[in-house]
This record gives sequence, C-alpha cells and structure tokens, in this order.
Amino acid sequence: MRIIPCPLPDLFVLDVEPFSDHRGSFARLFCVKELKEIGLEKSLRQINFSSTLKAGTIRGMHYQKPPHAEVKIVRCIKGKVFDVVVDLRFDSPTFLHWHGEILSRENMRGIYIPEGFAHGFQVLEPESELIYLHTADYSPGFEGAVRYDDPRIGIEWPLEVTDISERDLQHPLVDNDFEGVRL
Repeated sequence: MRIIPCPLPDLFVLDVEPFSDHRGSFARLFCVKELKEIGLEKSLRQINFSSTLKAGTIRGMHYQKPPHAEVKIVRCIKGKVFDVVVDLRFDSPTFLHWHGEILSRENMRGIYIPEGFAHGFQVLEPESELIYLHTADYSPGFEGAVRYDDPRIGIEWPLEVTDISERDLQHPLVDNDFEGVRL
C-alpha cells in the first residue's frame, strides 16, 4: 500500500500495489501498522456498504461530532465515484477547503479521512458500490452535515446532479456563526 498526502492536512489517498497473474489479482487494502504511521490510533468499529444506482447522484456531506468523531476509510468496489471531503476542523489552516478524488474499481484507490472532515460523493457510473471503514459507532445524536452545493465551500461536482435525498437537500448552508468541528 502506498500512502499519498493530499493538499489538506492529515488527509491521504491510499493506493494499492496489486499482484496480478493468470488467476486474477490480489491487493492489501488495509494495514494497521502502515496507517498508524499517519495517525490511525483507534480501532475499527464498523464497516458500511452503499450502492447507488444512478450516475449523477450525490450522497453527503456528512460527519460525526465529538465525542463520536470518526476516521473513515472509503473505497469504491464497483463502478466509479467522485469522492469529496471538506475540512471542518475549527483550527485548521484549510478550514472549509475541499478535496476530491476519483475512486473506482479499476484504480482500487481509497481515501483516509481524518476526524473533523465532512464526506460525500457523486456517482460517475451507474450501480456504483462503496465500502466505508469507521473508527466510531454511528451515533445519530452526533451527526452533522453541510450542503453539497454550499457556495462558501464551492465543490465542483463533475456531473449535473440527477438525484439527492430530501434529507441531504435540507442540510444547512455554512454561515458566519459556523465554528466547524472542535476536536
């Protein structure tokens, strides 16, 4: 596994180095020892799966607040998505900055998302599937979100939005009182 720093502090792309032969391929997707070197100190608490049928669909931008903030590792196991994170850490020099990566079955790329970041994605190919590794249990009372189209964040989605949940449409826009996440 190769760990590649991103422009936002503590955010990393996880590239794999698959071994391939006539049978197919093999790749290591998770390694506690290597991830500990970039700050993973908590153990995994749950693994989630999502399937999205229609290209252009957006899911997000979600996060959990302390004391249930979480590290996420996200991989696309079928199809292709534009995966996006937003730095919401109160004291970060990149507060409200975003970063996007193409994750696909073909590139086998993952993204390591530290605590204090919102996460979402847009499906680029129909019937895309993702797995998420989480270091905290889902805690509905501590979930937060920002709007996918917030002008203060300015995410540049690659496709026209074809579908988004009513819940995700209701997330608040960032205003002058928004303090982000205090870890």
